[in-house]
Amino acid sequence: MTTEELKYHWEQCLAFILDNIGESRFNTWFSKARALSINEHSITLGVPTSYFVEFYEDNFINLLHAALKRVFGRPLQIFYEVTVLSEVQDAKVTLGESRQSKVISSKIEKAVATEANPNAVRTPNNASNIDPQLNPAYNFENYCAGDSNRLALTIAQNIAEKPRNNDFNPFFLYGDVGIGKTHLIQAIGIRVKEKNPNAKVLYTTTREFQHLYSQAAIRKTIPKFINWFMEIDVLLLDDLQEISGKVKTSEALFPIFNHLHQNGKQLVFTCDRPPMELDGIADRLIDRFKWGLTERLPKPDAALRKKILTFKAKKNGLDFPQEVIDYIADNAVSSVREIEGVVMGILTRSIALNAPITLELAREVMKNTVALPEKRAVNFDMIVETTAEHFNLSPDAVFSKSRLRDINDARQVIMYLSHKLTNLSSTAIGRKLNRNHGTVLHGIQAIKDRLPLVGDLSALVSAIEADLA
Repeated sequence: MTTEELKYHWEQCLAFILDNIGESRFNTWFSKARALSINEHSITLGVPTSYFVEFYEDNFINLLHAALKRVFGRPLQIFYEVTVLSEVQDAKVTLGESRQSKVISSKIEKAVATEANPNAVRTPNNASNIDPQLNPAYNFENYCAGDSNRLALTIAQNIAEKPRNNDFNPFFLYGDVGIGKTHLIQAIGIRVKEKNPNAKVLYTTTREFQHLYSQAAIRKTIPKFINWFMEIDVLLLDDLQEISGKVKTSEALFPIFNHLHQNGKQLVFTCDRPPMELDGIADRLIDRFKWGLTERLPKPDAALRKKILTFKAKKNGLDFPQEVIDYIADNAVSSVREIEGVVMGILTRSIALNAPITLELAREVMKNTVALPEKRAVNFDMIVETTAEHFNLSPDAVFSKSRLRDINDARQVIMYLSHKLTNLSSTAIGRKLNRNHGTVLHGIQAIKDRLPLVGDLSALVSAIEADLA
C-alpha cells in the first residue's frame, strides 16, 4: 500500500471515529494522529506523546479496532510511535529519542506558556530557562529546625543535594495549613538551582496546574501541556488536595508522573492529608503517590515556636523580652503563619504607638490575631472519669460501697476537686456519690490535710487537675 493510499484509508478511519465520539473529543485526541506504516497484520500509528498510547489503550482501543477492521477489512494489531508534531512539519521522533531529548519543541513550549497562562512560565527558546517560580526567602537558611520537623528537613536536604539519586521519589509531605510545607519544598528547588543552574525546576500550586490544564483543554492543546511538563527535572506541586474531584486534571497528571518518575526526575508533593485520605482521585494515581516516601510535618512544638519567634523577631529588627516570647509561643500554637502574623502585628503597633515591646502590647495584638484558648469548663463527670483513670479504677467503683483504700482515696479526691473546680455544693456532691453531706465535708478536709504532707498524693492531684484543664 502506498503512502497516499494509507493516508486515504486512515482518513476514513478518522471519519468513523469522529462519528462515534463527537467533534470536541476527536479534536483533542485524534486530530494529530497519523498512520505511519501498515503490513498484513499490523499498523503503526504516530501520536504526539506517550500519554496518547496509554489513553488510547484505556479508552479507545475497541473503537480503533472497529475502525481499522471496517476500513481495511481485517483485524490489525496496533503499534505506536511518539511524534512531536509542529504546525509547520511533522518531525518524527521515536519514543526513546523523545525521552533522551533535553530540549522541548520551542513551539510547544511557547504554546503552553502563552496559551495557558503567560504568568505561569516564561517562554524561552530553551526549556532550561523555565521560571522556577521560587521565592528566594524560602531557602534552607531561613528554615528553623527543631525536634518536631527535623526528619522532614533532613529528607528535603537529601533530595536537594541528590535530586536524581535518592530513595525519596516521590516525596509526599503532608500536614496542617501554615506549618511550613511550602517553605520546605521551595527550599529544595532553590538548592537544586544553586547546585545546577541549568536544572529545569518548577514550583506550582495544584490550583495553578488545574488552571493551566483548563486553558489547554479550551484551546485543545492538552498534548502540548502534558509534553511540556514531561521536560521538568524537579516538579514541586503544592496543595495536592486541590486535585480531588478534578478527574481530567488527575488524568493529565498521571502520565506526567509516570514519565518523570521513570526517567529519574524528582517529584515533590505537599498536601493537607496523607495519600490514602485523598478522595475523587483514581486509585492508580494515589498508589503512585505512595511509591516513595510519605512524611507528616507536625505543628511546631513549644521549643520550635520559640525558636521561630526569636528568628522572625530578629529578622525584623525586634528584640522581644523572654516573657513576651514565652507568652506568644504558649498561645500562638496553630501554625508558623500565625506566629509571623503576631510578629508583624507587634512591629506595626510598636512603631505606630512609639511604644516599647511589652507583655501588655503582645496581649493587645494577640486579641486581634490569635484565637486564645479558652479554659475548659470542668464538670463532675469529667472529674470522676479523669480521677478513676489516674487511680486505674473503673468509674463505677467510686460509686460503690467499697472501703478499699484506693477506692476511698479516689472518692475523696473527687469530692475535693468537685468542691474546688465546680459550683456544686457539698450536698450536691454527696447526692451524686450516694454519700451524705458530712461524709463529703470529711473527705474534702482529709485531702486538704494530706496534700502538704504526702508528695505522691500532691503530684497525683496536680496531674488530674492538669488533665482536666
